[in-house]
Amino acid sequence: MNDTQVISLGCRLNIAESERIRTLLAGEPDTVVVNSCAVTSEAVRQTRQAIRRARRARPDARLLVTGCAADIERDQLAAMPEVDGLVPNAAKLDARAWNVPARPAPVLLQHTRAFIGVQTGCDHACTFCVIPQGRGPSRSQAIAQVLREVETHLDQGAAEVILTGVDLTSWGHDLPGRPAFGMLVRALLDEFPQLKRLRMSSLDGIEVDEALFELFASEERVMPHLHLSLQHGHDLILKRMKRRHLRADAGRLVERLRERRPDIAIGADLIAGFPTESEEHHRANLSIVRELPVVHGHVFPYSPRPGTPAARMPQVDTTTIRRRAAELRAVVAEVRERWLASLVGTAQSVLTESDGTGYAPGFARVAVPQGTPRGRIATVTPTRLEEGLLL
Repeated sequence: MNDTQVISLGCRLNIAESERIRTLLAGEPDTVVVNSCAVTSEAVRQTRQAIRRARRARPDARLLVTGCAADIERDQLAAMPEVDGLVPNAAKLDARAWNVPARPAPVLLQHTRAFIGVQTGCDHACTFCVIPQGRGPSRSQAIAQVLREVETHLDQGAAEVILTGVDLTSWGHDLPGRPAFGMLVRALLDEFPQLKRLRMSSLDGIEVDEALFELFASEERVMPHLHLSLQHGHDLILKRMKRRHLRADAGRLVERLRERRPDIAIGADLIAGFPTESEEHHRANLSIVRELPVVHGHVFPYSPRPGTPAARMPQVDTTTIRRRAAELRAVVAEVRERWLASLVGTAQSVLTESDGTGYAPGFARVAVPQGTPRGRIATVTPTRLEEGLLL
């Protein structure tokens, strides 16, 4: 193997950016890029592990590291003998940073689902988060630029577009007129009637504008799948995190959406064992999973990040953090199992992947009949549920 390999860790925005890096470096000989993550200490550990694994697999390749960890953990990664160089996160989509010629119209790889990065960076200061250090302030892609990228993917056959960003609902705050994110979503749907399915990555529920709410509530091409950057179910912990919402805000948003679109599936990011978290706080975290209910849960055991205010707060011991994370995951699994079981016997519109499965509108994984072509939207009625997969 002597082509360019891009290894992507972390968020969906990294996935979208990795595709663009791959096109920038198309034709570069024997190169490996690790697009790293630093959201937690575990993410940094996985980054270092991926670097070592990549070097063992390709001992003679040029190995470069970019992404959030390349900025936040720069000295540590630069000291690794496996690493040949670091590319700053802010420059990773600039051909000059890789010392390659700019390609004005790169050929993007064709995928069933296209991840489109429309925003990066963050202007907020959550007490647990280092991402603003790795991504900088919030910066938005102009509508025209987003439309061009979406059009390229649709021309190559993508049936679903996923809009991604670090703080997606802050899109537009730095653009003339400060347009709301719902304006971008509306523009995409109006410009591309051939776009069959549109999803969004994690959203800050308190910033869901009315135009975006209406699209979630009534536009069939916007998938009934809302993933909230929730983080916790207790107000005191949310305040100590410096989040801008309270528990009731999330509940009201979901309730309003369910009144208009009863089939909407709720996802959430949740942190277990945040500093000062008591058993009462933890029970509130467990209860919000059932209350919303959360059928797609991303549970993160808290790990202190140097330089953040939360790292200076009274810490919960590691054993307790692990136990609480396990209990959170168990409740999410229980709620998810009931939701999946409720889909048995119902017709589902499934976008097929190459492995014989696909995603239903609510992001349930469904097996499709053997021989169904990849990229087809097929109507499937599952008859049973086995190990989290609808069959």
